[in-house]
Amino acid sequence: MSQNPSSDAPPLSDHDVLDRLGDDLRAAGYDADGVPELLGPSAHRALGRGEPAAALRATGDGSPLATLTRLFLLGTTERENAVREALPGTGIRDAVAQGVLERTTDGIRAALDIRPYAADADQFLLVSDLDSDTRPGPVRPDHVLGIGAASITLARAVIRQPVDRALDVGTGSGIQALHLAAHAETVVATDVNPRALALAAATARLNGQQWDLRAGGLYEPVRAEDFDLIVCNPPFVISSGEMRYSYRDSGLAGDGICRSLVTGISRHLRPGGTGQLLANWIVREDTDWRERVGEWVTESGCDAWVVQRELADPVEYVGLWLTDAGEDGKSGGFDRGAAAALAREWLDYFAAEKVQGIGMGLITLRRNDSAHPSVTLDEITGQGEEVTGDEADGFLRRRAWVESRTDADLLQARLALSPQVVLEQRSLAGHEGWTTVLRMLRRQGGPGAMLQLDEWGQALLAGCNGQVPLQLLVDLLAAAHGLSTDALAAAILPSVRVAIIRGLLEPA
Repeated sequence: MSQNPSSDAPPLSDHDVLDRLGDDLRAAGYDADGVPELLGPSAHRALGRGEPAAALRATGDGSPLATLTRLFLLGTTERENAVREALPGTGIRDAVAQGVLERTTDGIRAALDIRPYAADADQFLLVSDLDSDTRPGPVRPDHVLGIGAASITLARAVIRQPVDRALDVGTGSGIQALHLAAHAETVVATDVNPRALALAAATARLNGQQWDLRAGGLYEPVRAEDFDLIVCNPPFVISSGEMRYSYRDSGLAGDGICRSLVTGISRHLRPGGTGQLLANWIVREDTDWRERVGEWVTESGCDAWVVQRELADPVEYVGLWLTDAGEDGKSGGFDRGAAAALAREWLDYFAAEKVQGIGMGLITLRRNDSAHPSVTLDEITGQGEEVTGDEADGFLRRRAWVESRTDADLLQARLALSPQVVLEQRSLAGHEGWTTVLRMLRRQGGPGAMLQLDEWGQALLAGCNGQVPLQLLVDLLAAAHGLSTDALAAAILPSVRVAIIRGLLEPA
């Protein structure tokens, strides 16, 4: 039996206990295959929606897997004998001493969230703190987030190419570092929260990975270093700067943390290196969000693709984050009057700053040391148009290809429509039949992959099959309609450039 650590020791700091815990979890089949199989499809889907009743019914057989699922995923209190059977190698005493479990008057319950997680063909275990849904009341100030919508969004958006060195700024429980280890020789992960670094270390060891974990904020822990890839899911919540919870509050007022991360990133990217981060930004009354964020990315000196996915109403934004931290007064442990006062103070700050909305999105940057960086700022909110790593990489590559070509170069290119492209048309009925009023070329599943066409563009792109140069298609179309070849080319080439950048047209 391992020696119990002191009360102020970080959780899971004893490697022997952690290794035995991992052995017990694996022996019970507590993984991304075993848990869904135990619950069944319907209960598993319901649990994903935050509805645990069916999962509780499915885990009543007392098996080790059922007990572990109830402890770590459902937040129940279990009988000591059942927990002892589920964790025979770890032991209850050591699990309690290492902050994994805790005793109650009714039995044993989890003190941490240890969750199976699957990504493509890989399976992981992620260690984090229990959220306010599982443990009612406010979370602790140094609360460590687990798997959430934001972390999954970023993980899917990261460009997955082999790199030498990767940096995860604000690693939290380590979900981004888990992914980086699959394609980076070295992973450096930082956080200002000592508890986060402890849980990230546990996550790494449970999954057989090694990361260089460092304490500190922003780029301070890597002051003189550079990387091929930098990812960051920062504490981006916009407020007056009060530091209540380290997972959401940066200590900087407004969107200062996101601005600092963007403007300082090029000093830590190698030439050709990529940075990707989630961000929130202030959208003030009578302003365009592109102006504010555009200044950040221009100052960074990097090429950039910024995608705003959502514009949140300030009242809904405040309610969301108070609920997330368990400060909404709707569950035990937090007074309704205090919740109302927090909401009022937060909304007063937004009113004083003339905040009309809060933009939420993804910023992708690439260092190319150009005197004139290329910046695209998109608002793409459609379901199914989320940015993936392949789409982000494709967008940057296609834009660089287009911008390196003159009009004469493009006219000599052989272009083909993407196989995923469809043409959508809308027509109005009139005295002489249907009149087409809208022609939209769309690549299904691509974020922002659409282009409105006129009849000339529709006719020209219909001939793009990769067999002949674009110039020949322009010549034929101009001759058929008695138009000037040069005038038609000048009119159509801007749309051709956009079509290539958006993946509607592909160089053959």
